[in-house]
Amino acid sequence: MPLVEIRNLTKVFPLSQGVLGIPTRAVSKAVEVRAVDDVSLNIEAGETLGLVGESGCGKTTLGRMVLRLIEPTSGSVLFNGQDVLAASAGEMRKLRRDMQIVFQDPFGSLDPRMRVLDIVSEPLIVHESHSKVVLRQRAAELMRAVGLDESALMRYPHEFSGGQRQRIGIARALALKPKFIVADEPVSALDVSVGAQIVNLLAKLQREFGLTYLFISHSMPIVRYLSTRIAVMRGGKIVELGETGEVTGNPKHEYTKTLLAATPELVV
Repeated sequence: MPLVEIRNLTKVFPLSQGVLGIPTRAVSKAVEVRAVDDVSLNIEAGETLGLVGESGCGKTTLGRMVLRLIEPTSGSVLFNGQDVLAASAGEMRKLRRDMQIVFQDPFGSLDPRMRVLDIVSEPLIVHESHSKVVLRQRAAELMRAVGLDESALMRYPHEFSGGQRQRIGIARALALKPKFIVADEPVSALDVSVGAQIVNLLAKLQREFGLTYLFISHSMPIVRYLSTRIAVMRGGKIVELGETGEVTGNPKHEYTKTLLAATPELVV
């Protein structure tokens, strides 16, 4: 049984205004934007499914619906056989231990008023009960796991570089020992060399902790490097899906060929 089963997932956003939010005669009644359009995917335990496509194609919306951070218009998501979308608040609280996210923006995803210790410990405080000593120990272990020193715990996010902040975000996502992580464009806000370091870190953590990833990116070379399989998304739909070697070595869809030709190789 797949760890994650996505069935006919759809998200429709209603629009009732014209350009720049100004009503026009041409838009006299509500219209719809199908951000995600009838998507079905399986994600096997231990694999990385790369979801690749241009900005605005629906990748992030899909990833957040899988975690129920956005409610879908229709469709279903099963995690370990449990219906995520039908889960009660209590059931969802338990599910969130196993389903985490690494956000795109390492500058906006960390509270600037909180020390790193509090940021990384927050999931443990919400979901578990530990003494301050144990919280500090766990946070220090997480820092080491993502390649940062324990001394980072007493500092604030603004004291770190973008790559270091993303490592902190990854540490926070790992705090509850999840099975599944949605990595939503985790290197797009970083320069190439730092991004390559984060990609290698994610691969290392997957081996060490047995993680399963939905890795979202607009860069085919990054997805090719990290992923077991690749799903190519365009206009809210999956236009190609297959093993990484097959999709990148023998692409069937013209859009996939365009993505492969559009970006340089990743140097890691």
